[in-house]
Amino acid sequence: MAKDNKKLVQSITSREEDFAQWYTDVVREAELCDYSSVKGCLNYLPNGYAIWENIQADLDKRFKETGVENVYLPMLIPENLLQKEADHVEGFAPEVAWVTHGGMERLQERLCIRPTSETLFCELWSRTVQSYRDLPKVWNQWNSVLRWEKTTRPFLRSREFLWQEGHTIHATYEEAEERTLMMWKVYRDFISESLAIPFVAGRKTESEKFAGAQDTYTVEALMHDGKALQAATSHFFGNGFPDAYDIKYLDKNNELHSVYETSWGLSTRIIGAIIMVHGDDSGLVLPPRIAPKQVRVIPVAQHKEGVLDRSEELLAAIRAEGLRADIDESEKSPGWKFSEQEMLGIPVRVELGPKDIENGQAVLVRRDTREKTVVSIDDVPSVLKELLETVQQDMYDRAKAFLDSHIDEAQTMDEMKAKFTDNRGFIKAMWCGDESCEEMIKTETGGAGSRCLIEDEEPISDRCVCCGKPAKYKVFWGKAY
Repeated sequence: MAKDNKKLVQSITSREEDFAQWYTDVVREAELCDYSSVKGCLNYLPNGYAIWENIQADLDKRFKETGVENVYLPMLIPENLLQKEADHVEGFAPEVAWVTHGGMERLQERLCIRPTSETLFCELWSRTVQSYRDLPKVWNQWNSVLRWEKTTRPFLRSREFLWQEGHTIHATYEEAEERTLMMWKVYRDFISESLAIPFVAGRKTESEKFAGAQDTYTVEALMHDGKALQAATSHFFGNGFPDAYDIKYLDKNNELHSVYETSWGLSTRIIGAIIMVHGDDSGLVLPPRIAPKQVRVIPVAQHKEGVLDRSEELLAAIRAEGLRADIDESEKSPGWKFSEQEMLGIPVRVELGPKDIENGQAVLVRRDTREKTVVSIDDVPSVLKELLETVQQDMYDRAKAFLDSHIDEAQTMDEMKAKFTDNRGFIKAMWCGDESCEEMIKTETGGAGSRCLIEDEEPISDRCVCCGKPAKYKVFWGKAY
């Protein structure tokens, strides 16, 4: 049994030995996705797509509770539409893929495969929004986009990826700004409550905000290797996009006004965050609320009379409690089955063998801590419900302790460079607001950029960590994916 378990685990490189290889090994061994024949485009396998389906279902419910409606717009954008908003075009130009032929004939106008859909929404609204009665539009679409990335990694940075992109327009600046902040909170609640991932959050600097946005609000999670990952963003566009596309409405007094726009999104990149925040050297560790299977029943010595029948009865009782559960009735050894359950990140396994049945008990084993609990067979379903909530909270608490222990402060560049060398994570430091200092900090620290502004804390000092001039902002700095 131990030999089988060791053999499967040996296929995963240790996190501490080579974090990048560990990540690749987990993605492969847990069968989350596979490479396609086009670099950067993934085949999402059932195990990986099931995680995305649960994320989608949870987040979509939260969206709709705030009045969001789902739509779907085309994947092709005429070049003339993309050119209408200059900052947006400049920001995405290096990543755009173009369709130049239809069949054997060259198109009169190139078509862009959407890297994002602001232009499509604005073009539609410019034709359909006329009166205050048409506002607001609070729409979202679940789709894929294509960005021609040079360096790709599964989930973290792929050319085609799945996401949701919300787009809204409003009659007033205040209403649009409120929606921007509302969706930012929806993401924060979802990421902490359902994914058990702690984070820092705030407004992006001018150089880091989304192309064409007035303000970008971000959620920044910390991976186990000390790098930040942008988990979700919410953008306030003001009326830059709407004016470029001539979206106007008549108010009750028949006066013409501009509208105000927002956009917000979360992608399959978040699956990479789940892997890197919670995973260990045995594979995935999935939060119960988004795990495709929350419980796996594993019969031990299943060839003996009554074991399979009692295991299947127990599975039915577990499912009757509303839990997502399955059973491993394969002919593999128990050790292999345990290792496979751990590799897949299933939060709890239930072990049931002949002696357990004789004693009227079962053994519950947590994936996150491997702690074992012996309970009465009749009590298994109710105990599991409580245990899964405990696992969810404990996973968040451990990740939060890791995050908190990897946040530091610096008042000088020498201190900042030394701390980025010694300690993975975020460093709080003051900044004058000059983009040249922002770039210098990134260069001097080996890639630590501004992750977000900190607007609800006291200053560390009154001087910029880089140039020593009067500071305007307190910032989270960090190296990122």
